[in-house]
Amino acid sequence: MNQTENTAIVLRHANYRDNDRMLTLLSPTRGRIDAMLRNCRKPRSHNLNAGELFALGDYMLYESGGHVTVTSVHLIETFYPLRNDYDRLTCGIYLLNLAEAVAEPEQAEQELFMLLLHTLSRLTFSDQAQKPLLAGFLLHFSACQGFKPRLNHCTCCGRTLPEEGPFFFGSEEGGVLCADCRTRKDQQPLAAAELRWMRGALASGSASWVDTPEAYAPLAILRDYVERRLNRRIRSVPRTGG
Repeated sequence: MNQTENTAIVLRHANYRDNDRMLTLLSPTRGRIDAMLRNCRKPRSHNLNAGELFALGDYMLYESGGHVTVTSVHLIETFYPLRNDYDRLTCGIYLLNLAEAVAEPEQAEQELFMLLLHTLSRLTFSDQAQKPLLAGFLLHFSACQGFKPRLNHCTCCGRTLPEEGPFFFGSEEGGVLCADCRTRKDQQPLAAAELRWMRGALASGSASWVDTPEAYAPLAILRDYVERRLNRRIRSVPRTGG
């Protein structure tokens, strides 16, 4: 028997019996945690919002016999404004599903947790365009998962890429290709402005996502790249050019 407090974000929930929910939590120190939250669906429950998607809080967990139960929650943020904008809500669920696809139990996920928290905050509380926000998330997501795309040299021949292209992106190859190395139609054209944006987004972090012209952020290419690397399609596809 063990009781611990874990700061976590709710990635998924499933109703159980009349008033309970099974939660999938993302903890920066413990990765994925599956836990039962009892009585949270009662109309007057103190934990009503703590069992919703996106909820951020300090979850006190009681563990016994391989089962985890939430005994109390200090709720920090609900990201409630997302529910008032269908497109942003859909984008937010897409981010949760990406995080769930890679999080493992008892594996620290500090970088993923902070990336998710930071992006959800911008998605909820800023008027920043969704396309560069999601494209930036996907770039940094790929980096923290160990498959950052190769952007400075041709992925196939290794030569330094020319300043203005033409460029192509190969999801299977893991990065940008020069014109001489393009051999398939699914190696998609990549504009010079898009390549510069990706380099800047990786080098300077989220500061370069702000006020980015949407045309510079290759969301469709990055989404295809990440989902191929994960070997799965992620539900709740955003309607922002991806």
